[in-house]
Amino acid sequence: MAVATDARPTTRTAQVRSTAVDSRYRRGVGRWLVLAAAVLVGLAVLAPFGIMLLNAFKSPQDYAANGPLALPSGLYLDGVVAFWERTEFPVKLWNSVFISAIVAVLGALLSLFNAYAIGIGRVKGRLWIVALFLLANMLPQEALIYPLFTMAQSVGLSNSQWSVIIIFTVIQSAFGTYLLSSVLGTFPPALLEAAALDGASRWRILWQVVFPIVRPTLSVLMIFFFIWTWNEFFIPLVMLTSNDTQTIPIALASLQGDRMMDAPTINAGSLVSLVPAVVFFLIFQRTLTRGVTAGAVK
Repeated sequence: MAVATDARPTTRTAQVRSTAVDSRYRRGVGRWLVLAAAVLVGLAVLAPFGIMLLNAFKSPQDYAANGPLALPSGLYLDGVVAFWERTEFPVKLWNSVFISAIVAVLGALLSLFNAYAIGIGRVKGRLWIVALFLLANMLPQEALIYPLFTMAQSVGLSNSQWSVIIIFTVIQSAFGTYLLSSVLGTFPPALLEAAALDGASRWRILWQVVFPIVRPTLSVLMIFFFIWTWNEFFIPLVMLTSNDTQTIPIALASLQGDRMMDAPTINAGSLVSLVPAVVFFLIFQRTLTRGVTAGAVK
């Protein structure tokens, strides 16, 4: 009887262990399938960059003879040198960094001020104002370029980097205002009332109460504003007409002629132009991750 009694728990324990092993195995198979799908998606995303890397160090003769998918027969650096010299890349790099950095800072500040007035100030018709900001963010640039160009000429900002900075500061802050106003609309009123009872002014409440809480979100907005402005092409193409004020995307477009295209030089220029953006992303990757996580938790 004792042996039979001891055998039952042993059997139940074995069944529980087998069930746990089966569940782990099933979860493991699902994880491997998700991992395989993620690897395939990653390879599909990286495929254009791989093709660009292959053709950046390929001579025009090698490209014409073997096509874009073949490995280069030798290390050809003349395309990088040609792009660097023909486009005056250091000047274009400084222009892109200057414009993108100023837009990122001013756009984040303007978004914070607008969202503070709409979300916490409780202005009348704030829902309509937020909808107006969202509508302004959805307008195509082609519909805005003519009045913007005319206004820039009338105020003396033709062929000036500040015209592009002002335009993109307003455009980017429209999205930032829409995002931050929804966040500040749910801000705890008790916290604001406690600060007001302590004698804090609205300006002090903004910088000592509101700003520390929304700082992660502002960091994410600044990173996005920088990258979005860095990649802009149409408005800088129209507004910046001289070689000394143009940005990197315009320099890449200048390599393509009407009837002939130097594919290796364009790929080399795209690779060189991609490096600063990748370095910027790697530097602020931790800030971006922390900002998104903090915003999700709050």
